[in-house]
Amino acid sequence: MTGVTRPVALITGARRGIGRASGVALARAGFDIAATDLALDQACQEAAAEFSSAGAVSEFFAHDLADAAVHVGLVKAVTARFGRIDCLVNNAGRGAVARGDVLDLSPENFDAVMDVNARGTLFLSQAVAKAMLAEGGGGHARSIITITSVSAEMASPDRTDYCVSKAALAMAMRCLALRLAADSIAVFDVRPGIIRTDMTAPVAERYDRSITDGLVPAKRWGEPADVAEIVTGLASGKFGFATGTVIQADGGLSVPRL
Repeated sequence: MTGVTRPVALITGARRGIGRASGVALARAGFDIAATDLALDQACQEAAAEFSSAGAVSEFFAHDLADAAVHVGLVKAVTARFGRIDCLVNNAGRGAVARGDVLDLSPENFDAVMDVNARGTLFLSQAVAKAMLAEGGGGHARSIITITSVSAEMASPDRTDYCVSKAALAMAMRCLALRLAADSIAVFDVRPGIIRTDMTAPVAERYDRSITDGLVPAKRWGEPADVAEIVTGLASGKFGFATGTVIQADGGLSVPRL
């Protein structure tokens, strides 16, 4: 087990994209990194090396977010290895099983998305929150930072399952923020817009055209590092009194316009 002089961040889905960028940014900010993904592969090894190069003690844990029965085991494994968890970054998620007419959405596809994005993330957050409460403060700021999406509020009828899952997750975080406020555990909802990741790669040409046509006021794609810097700022503890806050990480995409 490592010492506890550095705070520890648990990041789900950290082998690529926003999760990996958040691991690097948090490592540079002084955190050790417990990272998860569905399977431990070469990309996980590369991410772990990047976290270590940024100054962190790091380790990956195989974890299926959709399986609520394994969440407590993950938390126990992380605390056995690192001593504690000070920050949870709920990054792992999945897109719609298949884009298409909402009238054709199947219950099976809906459940597959909800099981990861809403149900899985809520119950992992519950397990981590209980561990944080049992551990006590320990001198580090404590936070639960959840990557939802602008789709928590902005509707896309061709991926209703995804939008509903993110809206549900956003409400779950509001409830968790209220429950944990008195214990000085801050809860934040970070809502990325159009971010250049593997998830958006299949529709990159469509988004390129939309950005050129003015969809994003910032006139560019968001990058994983853009979101990671927000995550790191929130994890610092400097915004703890703002618990329950929604941060739009979208270049102005969600701002209503005439």
